[in-house]
Amino acid sequence: MLYADSTLKELLAPGKTIALIGAKDRPGTDVDMVGRFLLNAGFNVIPVHPARATVWGIPARKSLAEIDESIDLVNLFRAPAACPDHAAEVLAMAQKPACFWMQTGIASPEARAMLAPAGVVVVEDRCTMVEYRRLWG
Repeated sequence: MLYADSTLKELLAPGKTIALIGAKDRPGTDVDMVGRFLLNAGFNVIPVHPARATVWGIPARKSLAEIDESIDLVNLFRAPAACPDHAAEVLAMAQKPACFWMQTGIASPEARAMLAPAGVVVVEDRCTMVEYRRLWG
């Protein structure tokens, strides 16, 4: 689904809290580049990875359920097949994020169908870094 730039700009406003699923700080990877960009752009990034204790010097959480603060956006760097499970994690959250964002090359009609009725904006196949640069300059 395509969203108006005003909607995307609201979702990507600096200062928001982003749970980055699949976070890893291995140089040269897309997730490392985007994660560092988001941190430098002023976002509160919470790395989520089942096997890493820290990412970018920040304590990592094993799942969304371990995050005890409000999340504005869930940013996924996972294969499409994993997205429905993460959508179910979002639905189990007491306070749901405004957005479930699947990075470039990632789309999941099943995740979209699960989250749309709950009022969660679902963005597919778009890069948060590219969109932030386009919208904010």
